[in-house]
Amino acid sequence: MEVPQWAMPADPNAREVPPISMFTLRFFRHIVRAYFRRHFRAVMVQHPERLAAIEGPLIVYANHSSWWDPMVSILLAQMLLPERRHYAPMDALALKRYPILRKLGIFPVEMASPRGAAQFLRVSKAILASGGVVWITPQGRFADPRETPLAFKPGLGALAARTVDVTLLPLAIEYSFWDERLPEALLRCGAPVRIEPGIDTDAATKQLEDALAHSMEELKVASMLRDTNAFSVLLSGGRGTGGFYGLGRRARALITRKPLPLDHTERPELAHLKDKP
Repeated sequence: MEVPQWAMPADPNAREVPPISMFTLRFFRHIVRAYFRRHFRAVMVQHPERLAAIEGPLIVYANHSSWWDPMVSILLAQMLLPERRHYAPMDALALKRYPILRKLGIFPVEMASPRGAAQFLRVSKAILASGGVVWITPQGRFADPRETPLAFKPGLGALAARTVDVTLLPLAIEYSFWDERLPEALLRCGAPVRIEPGIDTDAATKQLEDALAHSMEELKVASMLRDTNAFSVLLSGGRGTGGFYGLGRRARALITRKPLPLDHTERPELAHLKDKP
C-alpha cells in the first residue's frame, strides 16, 4: 500500500521529532482513564467525527482553563485518533519538574525568546511532516473560558502560516457541575480550519481565535441546556453520593434486593454505558 506523502518522515529534520516510549504512554493512558472515571461523572464531546476523520498534517488547539486540559488531549488522542502519534509543546522550565512527560511526546520550548520560537516552529513542522499530531493551548496560560478576547500567543499563527496543507481543529473545553456530585467534562470539536497560503501571522492568529471562540460559545450554550443528547459520551465516571451515606444505600439495596438509583437525576443513556475501545 502506498504511504501518503504527509505520513512520510521529514528529511533531513526527522531527528527533530521527539521520541515516544510506547510502554510509558500505555501506562499513562491507563492512569488518565482511571482519573477521569474517579473525578468526573462523564466525559462528553460534540462532533467527535470531525477530529476522527482528519487526515494529513493536523494541529488541535484548545482553550486552557484547567490542570485537566492535557489529560483531555491524551484521552481524545487515544479514543479518536489511536493510529496517530501525538505531541505537545510545554514550557521548558515546567517540563524539568515532570521529566516523565518527555516520554509521552511532550517537547520543551523556551518561552518568550526568539530561540524558543524558532525551536517550536522547527520541531512542530518536523512532527507534522512525519504524520504526527500537534496539540497546543495557544493562550499560553490558564484563562477562564468566559474571558475575552482569547489573546493567543503568536506561535500557533506563525506555525499555521508556514505549514502547507495543515488542518487546524479548534477544541473547546469546559468543566461543569450539572445535577450530580461530580462534574461533567464537556468538549466540542469545532469546524476544521485551513489557513490560506501567504497569509501573515497576525491574520492567521485572528482567524484561529475566532474559530475557537465560536466553538466555546456553542459549547457554553450546550452546557447551560444540560442536554446529554447533544453529546457523545466517551467515558463514564463515578455515580452516586459516595461516602458512608452511599455505602449505606448500597447495603440496604443489597439486603432488600431492590434496584439502587445512583443518579440524582435519572440519565438512562449513561446507566449501562460501555466505553469506546
